[in-house]
Amino acid sequence: MGIFEAIFLGIIQGLTEFLPISSSAHLRIATELMGIGDAGAAFTAITQIGTEAAVIVFFWRDIVRIIGRWFQSLTGKVDRKDPDALMGWWIIIGTLPIVVLGLLFQDQIETTLRSLWFVAITLIVFGILLGIADRVGSKVRPLEKLTWKHGLIYGFAQALALIPGVSRSGGTITAGLFMGYKREAAARYSFLLAIPAVLGSGFYQLYKALKAPAGQTPMGLTAIATVVAFLVALLVIGLFMKYISKRSFMPFVIYRVLLGVVIIVLLGTGVLTAEGGTAVAQGAAGAAALTGGAL
Repeated sequence: MGIFEAIFLGIIQGLTEFLPISSSAHLRIATELMGIGDAGAAFTAITQIGTEAAVIVFFWRDIVRIIGRWFQSLTGKVDRKDPDALMGWWIIIGTLPIVVLGLLFQDQIETTLRSLWFVAITLIVFGILLGIADRVGSKVRPLEKLTWKHGLIYGFAQALALIPGVSRSGGTITAGLFMGYKREAAARYSFLLAIPAVLGSGFYQLYKALKAPAGQTPMGLTAIATVVAFLVALLVIGLFMKYISKRSFMPFVIYRVLLGVVIIVLLGTGVLTAEGGTAVAQGAAGAAALTGGAL
């Protein structure tokens, strides 16, 4: 990976993190097509720190109010049934599933589940589910009507995003639509819910990367990708929230299904390999090894 690849991957991360099309899947696919192999779960998680920083900036007033009200409710200064205080609890409850499942299935998440076959299948399946939810969901429930049970369901939906191709926002928004929440309400809670989980995962992976042997994770390039992801994501959040307030998710559904089908075709024809780089890139690497790097 060079600096231009890092910038390009940062743009992809920033563009796709909040759209229900799976940023981790796009990073996985892009690195394969670029012939640099899988950038890894650590690279993905660390660059997501940048996109979550964009969420914090965009929803700063909401976040400060929720945290303040939550703490005040603990001391009795604010009614414990205050909507913002309750939102603090619902975010905590909704974060539990991804923490538990992330720790239990960490090895599979970083290895087996990153296969492009899994990515293609989850893009299609969860894309169709998003389309069904958007069609049959009543879309009348405001975020103020959120309950701890619904928060937990949102949490399990978010945990599915541990599998590349599901999409964190796609999974949680799909769950919200099935439960009858408005599109913008489902998206808003999805973004707020992601903050502790993504930051926790990102800083954990950052800690592991700093402790790992030098060169295992290119920290300088990862930092560049993270900054680029932050800048792009800050623009995308606002545009996405305006879009879904008036339009359906169907364009994203169609895109997910088509992308999944294209990946399956490329895997079936040998252009892509499920675990390594593109067939062309692998062949060039093999030839370079045989000729002592002359290529």
